[in-house]
Amino acid sequence: MSSAPKVLFGFHAVGVRLKTAPQSIIEIYVDPSRRDQRMRQFLQRAKEAGTRVIEADSLRIAKLAGSHGHQGVAARVNALESARSLDDLLDQLEANDQAPLLLVLDGVTDPHNLGACLRVADGAGAHAVIAPKDHAAGINATVAKVASGAAETMPYFMVTNLARTLNELKERNIWIIGTSDDAPKTLYQVDLSGPVALVLGAEGAGMRQLTRKTCDELVSIPMRGAVESLNVSVASGVCLYEALRQRG
Repeated sequence: MSSAPKVLFGFHAVGVRLKTAPQSIIEIYVDPSRRDQRMRQFLQRAKEAGTRVIEADSLRIAKLAGSHGHQGVAARVNALESARSLDDLLDQLEANDQAPLLLVLDGVTDPHNLGACLRVADGAGAHAVIAPKDHAAGINATVAKVASGAAETMPYFMVTNLARTLNELKERNIWIIGTSDDAPKTLYQVDLSGPVALVLGAEGAGMRQLTRKTCDELVSIPMRGAVESLNVSVASGVCLYEALRQRG
Protein backbone atom coordinates (compact mmCIF):
# COMPACT_ATOMS: atom_id res chain seq x y z
CA MET A 1 0.00 0.00 0.00
CA SER A 2 1.91 2.99 -1.21
CA SER A 3 0.08 6.11 -2.36
CA ALA A 4 -2.18 8.34 -0.31
CA PRO A 5 -5.66 7.14 0.70
CA LYS A 6 -8.45 7.84 -1.75
CA VAL A 7 -12.24 8.08 -1.58
CA LEU A 8 -14.77 5.69 -3.09
CA PHE A 9 -18.48 6.46 -3.00
CA GLY A 10 -21.79 4.82 -3.89
CA PHE A 11 -23.02 1.37 -2.81
CA HIS A 12 -21.51 -0.49 -5.73
CA ALA A 13 -17.98 0.95 -5.67
CA VAL A 14 -17.67 0.65 -1.88
CA GLY A 15 -19.43 -2.75 -1.92
CA VAL A 16 -16.97 -4.19 -4.45
CA ARG A 17 -14.05 -3.02 -2.30
CA LEU A 18 -15.70 -4.59 0.77
CA LYS A 19 -15.95 -7.86 -1.13
CA THR A 20 -12.52 -7.89 -2.80
CA ALA A 21 -10.19 -6.10 -0.37
CA PRO A 22 -11.87 -5.21 2.96
CA GLN A 23 -8.49 -4.85 4.70
CA SER A 24 -7.73 -1.83 2.51
CA ILE A 25 -10.71 0.16 3.85
CA ILE A 26 -9.74 2.75 6.47
CA GLU A 27 -13.30 3.78 7.35
CA ILE A 28 -16.77 3.94 5.83
CA TYR A 29 -19.07 6.96 6.23
CA VAL A 30 -22.81 6.36 6.13
CA ASP A 31 -25.82 8.67 6.31
CA PRO A 32 -27.88 7.47 9.33
CA SER A 33 -31.07 8.99 7.88
CA ARG A 34 -31.01 6.33 5.16
CA ARG A 35 -32.52 3.18 6.70
CA ASP A 36 -33.80 1.20 3.70
CA GLN A 37 -33.04 -2.44 3.00
CA ARG A 38 -30.07 -1.70 0.76
CA MET A 39 -28.38 0.28 3.53
CA ARG A 40 -29.20 -2.41 6.11
CA GLN A 41 -27.65 -5.13 3.95
CA PHE A 42 -24.63 -2.94 3.28
CA LEU A 43 -24.09 -2.24 7.01
CA GLN A 44 -24.37 -5.97 7.73
CA ARG A 45 -21.60 -6.69 5.22
CA ALA A 46 -19.42 -3.92 6.68
CA LYS A 47 -19.96 -5.38 10.15
CA GLU A 48 -19.03 -8.90 9.00
CA ALA A 49 -15.87 -7.50 7.43
CA GLY A 50 -15.02 -5.76 10.71
CA THR A 51 -14.78 -2.36 9.03
CA ARG A 52 -14.96 0.91 10.96
CA VAL A 53 -18.26 2.68 10.21
CA ILE A 54 -18.82 6.39 10.98
CA GLU A 55 -22.18 8.14 10.82
CA ALA A 56 -22.13 11.41 8.87
CA ASP A 57 -24.81 13.58 7.34
CA SER A 58 -25.37 13.73 3.59
CA LEU A 59 -23.57 17.06 3.21
CA ARG A 60 -20.41 15.84 4.92
CA ILE A 61 -20.38 12.73 2.74
CA ALA A 62 -20.89 14.90 -0.37
CA LYS A 63 -17.88 17.03 0.64
CA LEU A 64 -15.78 13.92 1.13
CA ALA A 65 -16.91 12.35 -2.15
CA GLY A 66 -16.84 15.57 -4.15
CA SER A 67 -20.28 14.61 -5.46
CA HIS A 68 -23.91 14.51 -4.37
CA GLY A 69 -24.44 11.14 -6.08
CA HIS A 70 -23.00 9.21 -3.15
CA GLN A 71 -26.21 7.36 -2.10
CA GLY A 72 -25.30 8.00 1.56
CA VAL A 73 -22.11 5.90 1.43
CA ALA A 74 -18.44 6.83 1.07
CA ALA A 75 -15.20 5.19 2.15
CA ARG A 76 -11.63 6.27 2.68
CA VAL A 77 -9.45 3.48 1.33
CA ASN A 78 -5.80 2.70 0.78
CA ALA A 79 -4.90 2.41 -2.89
CA LEU A 80 -4.64 -1.19 -4.03
CA GLU A 81 -1.46 -2.43 -5.62
CA SER A 82 -1.99 -1.24 -9.16
CA ALA A 83 -1.77 -3.78 -11.96
CA ARG A 84 1.75 -4.59 -13.03
CA SER A 85 3.04 -3.26 -16.33
CA LEU A 86 1.23 -4.02 -19.58
CA ASP A 87 4.19 -6.22 -20.58
CA ASP A 88 3.87 -8.30 -17.41
CA LEU A 89 0.15 -8.72 -18.00
CA LEU A 90 0.70 -9.86 -21.61
CA ASP A 91 3.53 -12.23 -20.58
CA GLN A 92 1.17 -13.80 -18.06
CA LEU A 93 -1.59 -14.25 -20.66
CA GLU A 94 0.92 -15.81 -23.05
CA ALA A 95 2.14 -18.21 -20.35
CA ASN A 96 -1.47 -19.28 -19.70
CA ASP A 97 -2.15 -19.61 -23.44
CA GLN A 98 -4.85 -16.94 -23.35
CA ALA A 99 -5.58 -14.72 -26.36
CA PRO A 100 -5.46 -11.09 -25.16
CA LEU A 101 -8.59 -8.97 -25.52
CA LEU A 102 -7.69 -5.29 -25.02
CA LEU A 103 -9.67 -2.06 -25.23
CA VAL A 104 -7.71 1.00 -26.38
CA LEU A 105 -9.28 4.44 -25.88
CA ASP A 106 -7.80 7.31 -27.87
CA GLY A 107 -8.84 10.72 -26.55
CA VAL A 108 -11.59 9.73 -24.09
CA THR A 109 -11.37 12.59 -21.58
CA ASP A 110 -14.83 12.43 -19.97
CA PRO A 111 -14.69 10.60 -16.60
CA HIS A 112 -18.28 9.31 -17.04
CA ASN A 113 -17.35 7.77 -20.38
CA LEU A 114 -14.16 6.26 -18.98
CA GLY A 115 -16.02 4.78 -16.01
CA ALA A 116 -18.64 3.25 -18.31
CA CYS A 117 -15.89 1.86 -20.60
CA LEU A 118 -14.12 0.23 -17.64
CA ARG A 119 -17.40 -1.29 -16.53
CA VAL A 120 -18.20 -2.76 -19.95
CA ALA A 121 -14.59 -4.00 -20.36
CA ASP A 122 -14.88 -5.78 -17.02
CA GLY A 123 -18.24 -7.26 -17.99
CA ALA A 124 -16.98 -8.59 -21.33
CA GLY A 125 -13.87 -10.11 -19.75
CA ALA A 126 -11.32 -7.81 -21.42
CA HIS A 127 -7.85 -8.12 -19.96
CA ALA A 128 -6.95 -4.40 -19.85
CA VAL A 129 -7.88 -0.90 -20.96
CA ILE A 130 -5.12 1.26 -22.49
CA ALA A 131 -5.13 5.04 -23.01
CA PRO A 132 -2.55 7.73 -23.83
CA LYS A 133 -1.41 9.79 -20.82
CA ASP A 134 -1.87 13.14 -22.56
CA HIS A 135 -5.33 12.59 -24.09
CA ALA A 136 -7.22 10.69 -21.43
CA ALA A 137 -9.06 10.84 -18.13
CA GLY A 138 -7.27 9.47 -15.07
CA ILE A 139 -9.10 7.40 -12.48
CA ASN A 140 -10.92 9.74 -10.09
CA ALA A 141 -13.89 9.30 -7.74
CA THR A 142 -16.44 9.96 -10.52
CA VAL A 143 -14.80 7.34 -12.77
CA ALA A 144 -14.82 4.83 -9.90
CA LYS A 145 -18.50 5.52 -9.16
CA VAL A 146 -19.62 5.15 -12.78
CA ALA A 147 -17.44 2.06 -13.21
CA SER A 148 -19.38 0.36 -10.38
CA GLY A 149 -16.29 -1.31 -8.96
CA ALA A 150 -14.56 -2.08 -12.27
CA ALA A 151 -12.04 0.73 -11.67
CA GLU A 152 -10.74 -1.53 -8.90
CA THR A 153 -10.51 -4.73 -10.93
CA MET A 154 -9.85 -3.72 -14.54
CA PRO A 155 -6.16 -2.98 -15.28
CA TYR A 156 -5.97 0.53 -16.76
CA PHE A 157 -2.66 1.49 -18.35
CA MET A 158 -1.88 5.08 -19.34
CA VAL A 159 0.97 5.02 -21.86
CA THR A 160 3.30 7.82 -22.94
CA ASN A 161 3.19 7.05 -26.66
CA LEU A 162 0.08 5.26 -27.92
CA ALA A 163 1.35 4.57 -31.46
CA ARG A 164 4.52 2.99 -30.06
CA THR A 165 2.48 0.85 -27.65
CA LEU A 166 0.24 -0.33 -30.52
CA ASN A 167 3.35 -1.28 -32.51
CA GLU A 168 4.65 -3.23 -29.51
CA LEU A 169 1.31 -5.07 -29.36
CA LYS A 170 1.71 -5.94 -33.06
CA GLU A 171 5.12 -7.43 -32.28
CA ARG A 172 3.28 -9.78 -29.94
CA ASN A 173 0.96 -10.77 -32.82
CA ILE A 174 -1.99 -8.85 -31.39
CA TRP A 175 -4.26 -7.65 -34.22
CA ILE A 176 -5.05 -3.92 -33.93
CA ILE A 177 -8.62 -3.17 -35.03
CA GLY A 178 -9.75 0.43 -35.11
CA THR A 179 -13.33 1.64 -35.36
CA SER A 180 -14.27 4.29 -37.88
CA ASP A 181 -17.61 5.41 -39.32
CA ASP A 182 -16.24 5.29 -42.86
CA ALA A 183 -14.57 1.86 -42.75
CA PRO A 184 -15.58 -0.45 -45.63
CA LYS A 185 -15.90 -3.54 -43.41
CA THR A 186 -18.26 -3.87 -40.46
CA LEU A 187 -17.37 -5.24 -37.05
CA TYR A 188 -19.22 -8.46 -37.93
CA GLN A 189 -16.97 -9.18 -40.93
CA VAL A 190 -13.70 -9.53 -39.01
CA ASP A 191 -12.28 -12.35 -36.91
CA LEU A 192 -12.08 -11.26 -33.27
CA SER A 193 -11.44 -14.71 -31.82
CA GLY A 194 -7.63 -14.37 -31.67
CA PRO A 195 -5.38 -11.89 -29.83
CA VAL A 196 -6.99 -8.51 -30.48
CA ALA A 197 -6.90 -4.86 -29.40
CA LEU A 198 -10.00 -2.82 -30.21
CA VAL A 199 -9.26 0.88 -30.67
CA LEU A 200 -11.98 3.50 -30.18
CA GLY A 201 -11.69 7.27 -30.42
CA ALA A 202 -13.71 9.91 -28.63
CA GLU A 203 -17.22 10.47 -29.95
CA GLY A 204 -17.18 13.03 -32.76
CA ALA A 205 -13.42 13.46 -33.12
CA GLY A 206 -12.69 9.75 -33.50
CA MET A 207 -9.15 8.39 -33.40
CA ARG A 208 -6.17 10.64 -34.01
CA GLN A 209 -4.59 10.31 -37.46
CA LEU A 210 -1.44 8.52 -36.26
CA THR A 211 -3.50 6.05 -34.22
CA ARG A 212 -5.67 5.35 -37.25
CA LYS A 213 -2.61 4.74 -39.44
CA THR A 214 -1.19 2.30 -36.89
CA CYS A 215 -4.27 0.02 -36.98
CA ASP A 216 -4.07 -3.24 -38.94
CA GLU A 217 -7.69 -2.95 -39.95
CA LEU A 218 -10.58 -0.50 -39.65
CA VAL A 219 -14.19 -1.56 -39.05
CA SER A 220 -17.47 0.27 -38.65
CA ILE A 221 -20.45 -0.42 -36.41
CA PRO A 222 -23.54 -0.64 -38.65
CA MET A 223 -25.87 2.29 -37.99
CA ARG A 224 -29.46 1.70 -39.10
CA GLY A 225 -31.22 4.77 -37.72
CA ALA A 226 -30.87 8.52 -37.94
CA VAL A 227 -27.98 9.01 -35.50
CA GLU A 228 -24.49 8.94 -36.97
CA SER A 229 -22.48 7.60 -34.05
CA LEU A 230 -22.71 5.88 -30.69
CA ASN A 231 -21.34 7.03 -27.36
CA VAL A 232 -17.84 5.57 -26.90
CA SER A 233 -18.84 3.37 -23.95
CA VAL A 234 -21.79 1.91 -25.91
CA ALA A 235 -19.52 1.36 -28.95
CA SER A 236 -16.96 -0.34 -26.66
CA GLY A 237 -19.69 -2.64 -25.40
CA VAL A 238 -20.85 -3.54 -28.92
CA CYS A 239 -17.26 -4.36 -30.00
CA LEU A 240 -16.15 -6.23 -26.88
CA TYR A 241 -19.28 -8.35 -26.68
CA GLU A 242 -18.95 -9.29 -30.37
CA ALA A 243 -15.39 -10.44 -29.56
CA LEU A 244 -16.76 -12.35 -26.56
CA ARG A 245 -19.42 -14.00 -28.74
CA GLN A 246 -16.85 -15.05 -31.35
CA ARG A 247 -14.63 -16.51 -28.64
CA GLY A 248 -17.48 -18.77 -27.62
